[in-house]
Amino acid sequence: MTQPPHDEPTAQSPEELREQVENTRSELGDTVEALAAKTDVKARAQEKAGQVREQVAGVTEQAQAKAAEVAQQAQAKAADVAHQAQAKAADVAHQAQAKAAGVAHQVQEKLPGTVKDTAARAGERARDKATEAGRLWEEKAPEPVRRHAARSAQLSRDNKRTLLLAGGGAALLWMVLRRRRK
Repeated sequence: MTQPPHDEPTAQSPEELREQVENTRSELGDTVEALAAKTDVKARAQEKAGQVREQVAGVTEQAQAKAAEVAQQAQAKAADVAHQAQAKAADVAHQAQAKAAGVAHQVQEKLPGTVKDTAARAGERARDKATEAGRLWEEKAPEPVRRHAARSAQLSRDNKRTLLLAGGGAALLWMVLRRRRK
């Protein structure tokens, strides 16, 4: 034990002395505990591991938040790119449709008169045959079959433009094949 400094007053009574001894014991116990804690490597390692776990948890939480943010940005970008691609595809389809209509018109203009006349006569014969077939159809076909055929005919009338474009394409193909034969 150490001696008290000379400038501290010494105890005047036994009770003061006991009190000083008790205080000194308490301080000494605290000092021993602090020294023991510093020398307890296992406890210090566990404490440091706990601190590292807290830091890792914080970093993990930040990384998850950043990953969610990046994923959300990527999803928005993908939606934007998909929208742009859809608009571009619609534009290209419209241009192709316009080009096909122009080609079909050019083909019709370039067809020789004899082909046009032959097509007109064939159309008249086809109408006559269709009229005759329609009359026979009305007489002989069962009702459910006639209803189904009527629906199909209506669909054809509703899609005339598509059918005309297909016919123009067929005429163009005919002209190309005819030129190759020559």
